[in-house]
Amino acid sequence: MTYPSLPIIDFAALQGAPDARRQMLARLGKAAREVGFFYLVGHGLSESAQRETLALAARFFALPAQEKLAVQMVHSPHFRGYNQVGAELTRARPDLREQFDIMNEEAALDAATLTQPWQRLTGPNQWPAALPGMKAQLLAWQEKLSDISLTLLAAFAEVLAQPAGVFDESIRGAPYQHMKLIHYPGREAGGSGQGVGAHKDPGYLTLVMQDEHSGLEVETANGWIPAPPVPGALVVNIGELLELASDGYLKATLHRVVSPPPGVSRLSCAFFMAARLDATVPLLSLSPELAALAEGPQSDPANPLFYQVGENVLKGRLRSHPDVAARHYGAPMAQGRERTAGSVRTEPEPA
Repeated sequence: MTYPSLPIIDFAALQGAPDARRQMLARLGKAAREVGFFYLVGHGLSESAQRETLALAARFFALPAQEKLAVQMVHSPHFRGYNQVGAELTRARPDLREQFDIMNEEAALDAATLTQPWQRLTGPNQWPAALPGMKAQLLAWQEKLSDISLTLLAAFAEVLAQPAGVFDESIRGAPYQHMKLIHYPGREAGGSGQGVGAHKDPGYLTLVMQDEHSGLEVETANGWIPAPPVPGALVVNIGELLELASDGYLKATLHRVVSPPPGVSRLSCAFFMAARLDATVPLLSLSPELAALAEGPQSDPANPLFYQVGENVLKGRLRSHPDVAARHYGAPMAQGRERTAGSVRTEPEPA
């Protein structure tokens, strides 16, 4: 099969000599505007370290069911932990994957200090007792991916001809971190094949590490194209916060994962970085030249995107995890988030 390849961005060149940096910034801007996806190489994460993370994922998913269910997400009002195959929804349809979610490792806020429902997203992760080294390994990996994301975000400020540090206020102290270990089992004959349904990611940036099996697909003007694994490379995509902040100059793109064929399992690790939960999306003032190319953020009236980051994150979590919503937030709240003020547009929950 032939298909248009995703652009390749060299992370090292973004930090290198001025000429190489200018050329790579231009390529980065073009990739983010035209496709919204690219491969990232030269990021400093060794292939062996990536394999170790995926091997840890394999060990976790191979645990007996009762050990995984002991850290099931439904036990956490902070949306951390394990989900069985089919437990998460995209566009109201179950995704054929099991996964383990972590976020920033923090203490839960005291109930007396809570003034907004989204503040309950702050809290500790759940960790399986059978893998005592998992906490340190995954939190360290999450920090490395966060550092890469922050450097890319600074590069996008340059692409948008903004002052250095234009995003700093929204991420200072604790940018929202969310990482998933994901296992896609082989689809059954006659099954839907929806590893993850078509969606956009609501944060600033997403970094995805894949094993050797394909499945990720990206929507382009020429239709859906595969984004197969490239040894050592991460797949990066633009999130809705960057599209919104740039008034559509940068592009958040629909993508999906097709389940692997029968008998094949696929592993991946996805990292999502957004602004702080208590931040508001920065709306950047573009130069006349860039503003003329900004098409405005796309909209979907069925799924509003909020300027307030915590509100937007909670909206997606409630929709994708109805069991957690019902247990910890109550059905009326889960149904009512979309009717709150301040929305600007819509999209599904990240995958």
